[in-house]
Amino acid sequence: MLSRTIKEKLISSYTRSFPSFPLPDQFTVEVPPSDGFGDFASNIAFSSAKILHENPIEIASIISDVLREDSFFNDVTVAGKGFVNMKVSDTLLRKMLVKIIKEKEDAFKYNIGKGKRYQVEFVSANPTGPLTVGHGRQAAIGDVISNILEFIGYDVTREYYFNDAGNQMNVLAHSLWVRYNQELGVDIEMPEEGYRGEYLIDIAKEIVGKAGKMYREKWDEDVKAFFRSYAADKMFDWIKADLSKFNIRFDVWFSESSLHEDGKVKDTIEELRKRGFVYEKDGAVWFAASKLGDHEDWVLVKSTGEPTYLLTDIAYHRDKAKRGFDKVLDIWGADHHGHVPRVKAGLEALGIEDGFCEILLHQFVTVVQSGKDVRMSTRRGEFVTLGDLVDTVGADVAKYFFVMLSPDTHLSFDLDLARSRSMDNPVFYIQYAHARICSVLRHAEENGFDTNREGDVRLLIAPEERTLIKDIERLDDVVLDAYDTLGPHKLTRYVEEVAKAFHVYYTKYRFVDKSNLELSYARLSLVKAVQIVIKTVSRLIGISMPENM
Repeated sequence: MLSRTIKEKLISSYTRSFPSFPLPDQFTVEVPPSDGFGDFASNIAFSSAKILHENPIEIASIISDVLREDSFFNDVTVAGKGFVNMKVSDTLLRKMLVKIIKEKEDAFKYNIGKGKRYQVEFVSANPTGPLTVGHGRQAAIGDVISNILEFIGYDVTREYYFNDAGNQMNVLAHSLWVRYNQELGVDIEMPEEGYRGEYLIDIAKEIVGKAGKMYREKWDEDVKAFFRSYAADKMFDWIKADLSKFNIRFDVWFSESSLHEDGKVKDTIEELRKRGFVYEKDGAVWFAASKLGDHEDWVLVKSTGEPTYLLTDIAYHRDKAKRGFDKVLDIWGADHHGHVPRVKAGLEALGIEDGFCEILLHQFVTVVQSGKDVRMSTRRGEFVTLGDLVDTVGADVAKYFFVMLSPDTHLSFDLDLARSRSMDNPVFYIQYAHARICSVLRHAEENGFDTNREGDVRLLIAPEERTLIKDIERLDDVVLDAYDTLGPHKLTRYVEEVAKAFHVYYTKYRFVDKSNLELSYARLSLVKAVQIVIKTVSRLIGISMPENM
């Protein structure tokens, strides 16, 4: 935890130097663009200039004087108009390297969660068609965040919410019935609001094969129930198969219909009524969100008697709280941004504590091939579906590409780059670094070296070795930063930096030299530490690390 430790030392130096003044609200500790600026740099002097009414250079000089007394640092300097640049002690770096070699990935684990129950709900696509690449991005983001939460000590439950109630399922049922009749030669048009995907044709053919003409030109409540159930089961099976292919697992598959069947929707509206947040107007039931500061109230039950999505979502989150989760995270597409304050207002009205539910929004995905956007249609074979994409580029590449940008950034998924086996492809680049590491260790063993022997890391004095040591020791900071910001892309950026540093190191130095056994063992120890870090990050992202390429 180098950067966090340094931040603590900066705070201590500041309070010692300026005991009568408050700390600045925010300041950063970052890795500078080049080694010439030290290992870490901070803008604490700029952040505190208004508080202290001093020139940032003077503030930085005073803080630096205190930091120089600490053996944690080799050197502390003031740069530019007031940056504090710090170089960490080589002895400290070596001690941390030995810890990584001995403890492996446990060296980076901090039990922040302490076993608290954390539910992550993601994907939760309407079961009206196959999963799209947009759902794929959400699946990847949710999976990596869940891995991070488990890594830092939370008891994580991954949940998929099946939206199998509501009118969209009736529309799906009728659309399938239309396709079924068309397969039987009936001249019938698909309604304007119907689902037109060709995937329904395959299901319709299957029904014809099983039921023949039983439902030909016949539509009533029983027929609707049959086609609704058949379509839902097929969609669920399809969705689960695509997620399995993508190596995404869930602990709970929660049905929206169960909320109605178990009376939880009705109980929720009655609880809101007791608390004074429900009234009736124009034949509908309304949520008095304006009492909580919203600019308007919202319908919970339409005049037709049909519950709105808002009501079922509030009931669902109330159920999460009753199931005993300490915290829940929902991952939604950016098109749901207007729904966020309404759901949170519903939870507040129910007395559920603020902070229980966090909602992460992600931007959309565009698939690009040969420099042009791939047309986004419901036809299979145009790489719109998640299953097609995974078949085309593989689960590893798809997952990595989905999380390599911040969730709040639009993602252009470059199919040509994803397919390529070149150093421009970040997944190939990282996996190749790992394969090189395995090759080095095999070569050492073939030449009689015991790769389990600990080397004398004091011999690692080359600049590239110091860079590598410094980079791999940042993993815990990166994991915690990804946790704090719900930003899994922090992991991909980091592992690419580590891979880059290793590729440079690999091309410049010998690792197996029988004429210099001690240096060889020291370098093999560093190589093993790099492998530990790359494999740890790959497990968090959920991609494989081959030993040969």
